[in-house]
Amino acid sequence: MSGTVSEKYDVKRAHRALYAPSAKEFAVVDVPPLRYLAVDGHGDPNTSASYVQAVEALFGVAYAVKFASKRGLGRDFAVAPLEGLWQADDPAAFVGRDKSAWSWTMLVNQPDWIDDAAVAAALDAVRAKAAKAGAEPNPALDLLRLEQLDEGVSVQVLHIGSYDEEAPTLARLHDEWMPQHGLAFNGPHHEIYLSDARRTAPEKLRTVLRQPVRPV
Repeated sequence: MSGTVSEKYDVKRAHRALYAPSAKEFAVVDVPPLRYLAVDGHGDPNTSASYVQAVEALFGVAYAVKFASKRGLGRDFAVAPLEGLWQADDPAAFVGRDKSAWSWTMLVNQPDWIDDAAVAAALDAVRAKAAKAGAEPNPALDLLRLEQLDEGVSVQVLHIGSYDEEAPTLARLHDEWMPQHGLAFNGPHHEIYLSDARRTAPEKLRTVLRQPVRPV
């Protein structure tokens, strides 16, 4: 699905069911293949410098891609919210909030007309801007790539509150709801951050919690 300058593409509108789930109950959704800017890392996102660098790189490149698309192609889009794939050797690390054991891939969704060449040009533009300003290069730029995810059938719910209060919902999903419905894990835990944590009170944060699943 694409957009124009007069009709700005917004993934939250184009895939409303994926970005506006109920906060009251788990819902099964079929997630189509979607493209993302992606950067991998490991460790506690609250203390890891690499996490901060990853987020800065993602949004720097995302805005560079947006402006180049609007200027060169006449196709504008809203920069999507930050998303993350979270993995651990033991899923209990999420329920127990053992953040040092987490590996992550931070993501920003891209319209389907954005290709590797557009991302490469945006990376060059971001690096050139930093060099002109005399800033140190962001090492996460060397890790950034365009990736397609095909999660397929997934279960999701809207969590309202702080990130550290997700544990009871995840425990209910992992230990009760999925077994009751004959479902097993089929990919990393996925979170979509609909709120800006810098400007939103913790108790009002809105986060989509998604788990790809398969029949047992």
